[in-house]
Amino acid sequence: MTRKMLVAFAAIIAATIFALAAATKPNFSGTWNMDRARSFSMPGDMTQILTITQKEDQMEVETRLIQPNSERTVKDTYYFDGKEHEFTPVVPPGQPPAKGKRTASWMPNDAGLLVTDITTAQTPKGEITTQNMRKWTLNRDGELVIDSYVDNPNVSYEAKRVFKKQ
Repeated sequence: MTRKMLVAFAAIIAATIFALAAATKPNFSGTWNMDRARSFSMPGDMTQILTITQKEDQMEVETRLIQPNSERTVKDTYYFDGKEHEFTPVVPPGQPPAKGKRTASWMPNDAGLLVTDITTAQTPKGEITTQNMRKWTLNRDGELVIDSYVDNPNVSYEAKRVFKKQ
């Protein structure tokens, strides 16, 4: 009888540990180099390096955008509370300033992070609203994969970035 209870107790503990491990949210912290060969929908000569610091309720992301004749750094903050937060989108040189609202929340079963940015910019032809939805996940190889879906009145496209940790 005691042996059966010990086996049952061990099974319960093992199941609990497995359930807790399965429910762990991905941690994107670290420095990540883009794998150009497996990424698409970007300028042909661009590379990216992400430096991410993740805390329980937010993530700081520094993106280095590197091209042959230029390099710029973009800093972003993501709050994981599912609420809308205002942010100032970085726009390419020569583009009008924009305003933005961002929502970030964990996917079901903490499989990854869903981020939605809605930005508005004044142009000579009027206001343009763009929605950018991104899904952040870690694949089986421990690579960071960011799938993006961008829509506005002028363009709609999909992009993918695959990053390997340094």
